[in-house]
Amino acid sequence: MNSLKYLLSLFVLTFFIHLSAFSQRDTISINTIVQKVQKLTDEHPFEKVYLHFDKPYYAVGDTIWYKAYLTSHLHAPSPLSKVVYVDVINSRDSLMETLKLPVSNGVAAGNLTLSPMSYKQGNYHFRAYTRWMLNFGDAYFFNKTISIGNTLNKDLITHITVKGEVTNKVPKVNARVLFKDENGKPYAGKKVTWRIVSKFETVNKGRGVTDQNGYLALNSDLKDQEKAGELETAISVSDDKTITSTFPLRSAFHNADVQFFPEGGRLISGVSSVVAFKAIKTDGLGVEVKGTVTDGAGATVCSFNSQHLGMGMFTFTPESDKTYKANVTFADGSTASYDLPKPRTSGIGLAVNNMSPENIIIRISATPAYLERHMDETFYIVARSAGVTCYAAQAKLNNQAFSASVPKDKFPSGIVQITLFTSTGSPVSERIAFITHSKAPSVSLTSDKPAYTTRQKVKLNIAAQYPDKPVEGSYSIAVIDESKVPFNEDSETTILSSLLLSSDLQGYIEKPNYYFHNVTEKKIADLDLLMLTQGYRAYSYRDILDDKFPAVKYFPEQGIQISGTLRMRSGMPVNRGTVQFIIPEKSFSVSTQTDAEGKFSFNNLVFPDSVKAIVSARSNANSRNMMIMLDGEILPGATSNINAPDEIVNIDSTLSPYLVNSKKLYRTAIVLSEVVIKAKSTPKPSHADYPALSGLSMMPDHLIPGDRFKGCPMLLDCLKGGTMGMTFSEENFYISRDYNSGSRVPVQVFLNGMPVDAINLSSVNSAEVESVEIFLRDDLGTVNRLYNTNGVLVVNTKKAPKGTPIKLSELQEMLPQSNLVNFNPMGYQKARQFYSPKYAVAKSGVVTNDLRSTIYWNPFVNTDATGKASVEYYNADGKGPYKAVIEGIDKDGNLFRNVYRYTVK
Repeated sequence: MNSLKYLLSLFVLTFFIHLSAFSQRDTISINTIVQKVQKLTDEHPFEKVYLHFDKPYYAVGDTIWYKAYLTSHLHAPSPLSKVVYVDVINSRDSLMETLKLPVSNGVAAGNLTLSPMSYKQGNYHFRAYTRWMLNFGDAYFFNKTISIGNTLNKDLITHITVKGEVTNKVPKVNARVLFKDENGKPYAGKKVTWRIVSKFETVNKGRGVTDQNGYLALNSDLKDQEKAGELETAISVSDDKTITSTFPLRSAFHNADVQFFPEGGRLISGVSSVVAFKAIKTDGLGVEVKGTVTDGAGATVCSFNSQHLGMGMFTFTPESDKTYKANVTFADGSTASYDLPKPRTSGIGLAVNNMSPENIIIRISATPAYLERHMDETFYIVARSAGVTCYAAQAKLNNQAFSASVPKDKFPSGIVQITLFTSTGSPVSERIAFITHSKAPSVSLTSDKPAYTTRQKVKLNIAAQYPDKPVEGSYSIAVIDESKVPFNEDSETTILSSLLLSSDLQGYIEKPNYYFHNVTEKKIADLDLLMLTQGYRAYSYRDILDDKFPAVKYFPEQGIQISGTLRMRSGMPVNRGTVQFIIPEKSFSVSTQTDAEGKFSFNNLVFPDSVKAIVSARSNANSRNMMIMLDGEILPGATSNINAPDEIVNIDSTLSPYLVNSKKLYRTAIVLSEVVIKAKSTPKPSHADYPALSGLSMMPDHLIPGDRFKGCPMLLDCLKGGTMGMTFSEENFYISRDYNSGSRVPVQVFLNGMPVDAINLSSVNSAEVESVEIFLRDDLGTVNRLYNTNGVLVVNTKKAPKGTPIKLSELQEMLPQSNLVNFNPMGYQKARQFYSPKYAVAKSGVVTNDLRSTIYWNPFVNTDATGKASVEYYNADGKGPYKAVIEGIDKDGNLFRNVYRYTVK
């Protein structure tokens, strides 16, 4: 679909209205509104990222395969950024690792091996973004929850049921935890210690013994049911082995809340109004409700029922002298009452009917008093979609109600924001709607046979078209053994649900793919309810018209950049100094000159991650008196998971079919267990080495090993987003829980036992860091009272090794040189190819079982000018349904997805 089709179509709606003049300086033309919106679009184009994964969940030891799609206006491949980042964040909001991918023609491909040394069973938060997207906040990042199970050296299988209750205003949690060994045998009569942790504090703790069936029952008071925290258990399975487990308690309480959303933003007296509502539990999931609306006298005005995931709507005409209340009954029989917004005595509003497949009906309604005051004034309707103004109209007000029918082919697929303006440019009513087209882009998958045998060759034919013409595009295909990887398709994150829906809405979207597969009239109506109840993520029109655009701090990356400043030891910048960037193992070298401020930059570099690099200024005269300061990598800090409701509490049981197969697949893989060596060891540096810190707990709340800072040129930059439980702001660290409540008492930083300012960590060589210890509490107050601080951050550097005496010249060679920097910059992730075995020729000897769950993955499938392509691969030994998923995009931003299944007998 050509994007030019959706450029501004200006319609003038003619109604018999009578103009009442405004002073010239107070009015604004519709062209001005459109031009200012276009200015935002041109100067601050938004980018979106979507990641297509080969599977919805994984196990430790697996490799995650994914493809990144980077789009801009009208979902077309973005011409802006050439680098995309992928972060992996654990359930405690700690950054595990960051991957950097090169983008070509709006796409990139990557993979991640779930090493058992780094990844444990749990829920992980994947997010993707570009540096340009940092200008608009992390709300625009791609986010997805992925659960990871484990079968390697698996000695414990758990299952928890939790229930919360409130007694005398004190929240309590009752939990029942089942402990079994790897063969499913209950751990009976085993000692268990437990504690509940919330906001890094231990709320309660206790101990118990499992019963004959392996169950442990416990109950505990909580401080806050909204932030119930986590339950940590430690079971002694033998005299010398204790296994810990962690369970989120978010789902313990089922208290629900209901919000009400008048269409257009407000209730207006005497105007028939649609009021949508959404009921959600504390875990963020929808809950079914029913109820009635009563007026101030207690008379019933109407009744209502939720129709999908706690969402519903009702229609009534409010009266000016009355107040209204919604009386709600929840699924568990509990009740609650909510005051509806007070109706405005005078006003104008906008309503939308989106159920027609061909047109969208826009209706404007005003009260008699408003009509009398604003008779013949000009009003504007502006509709935007995918960053483009697709429709604009103006009308004069002389009727109490009027409507317009707008063809849907004027809009691309996705969310359209429809806003009603006064002639002064003030937005008075707004509604979002979702546009679907009867002739949508389509891609088909067909196989050369209706059914197959195990290890048989498969050929899948691809054909893409829109509307009736072949389409060239870029696609990714994943084929999985569905019996091993079952999943609710409604809960999938797809290229359609992400780029067309979730990326434009605020907050969590439950079961986003429900609205895109097997679409029915009910699903269209349910999607319209979502539009009425979910906040739209868009820039404020008031700011746009006042020319208040986002500040641009970061520019689109065109490649890897290494930059910094060259100064004399006196601090003076070196003008026109020569600086070299060298990768010895690649025999690569490039040089540049500094500017008048001593700044230098190497742009559009290409090198893999983990290479050893050198930045040198030694070719300059008087270089011994020069020093190089590298700029840090610009990366956002770890954030909480917006899709936390998708996290799986009982991974062992929920992912059982997958983990059973994973256990067979990795049956020969052994992760070495801890071995106790009875010999004198060299103690590692810690806070315990320094008397001034002896009052701190022997164990820090969090310990970050030095190898986590590999590839980090500036220690402080990496600590800003990686100190669990702390927030960096205004050149200081703060305890996050206290900072968020308004406290500004900083954390005291120590470097090798010496108190320093946080900014001094900029000069610390990351490669020399042994560990970073984080203390969120100073129980004895020995540090807090002395320095008037709150919390402690301890940086320990590596101890110099003991050895034989060396010469002065040798010592000087070992010391870091100010005019030369050795470091490991973050490079592009090394490309790997998915291994797909070939069974064209039968192999002799022992034949191992092919237990793959991902049968085929190809991130670079391109259709030709005829819209055709094909792929070939071999089935595994699994029998049953195989599921092939294809997703992709063309140059005009048309999005494609299809699911195809075949049977292996």
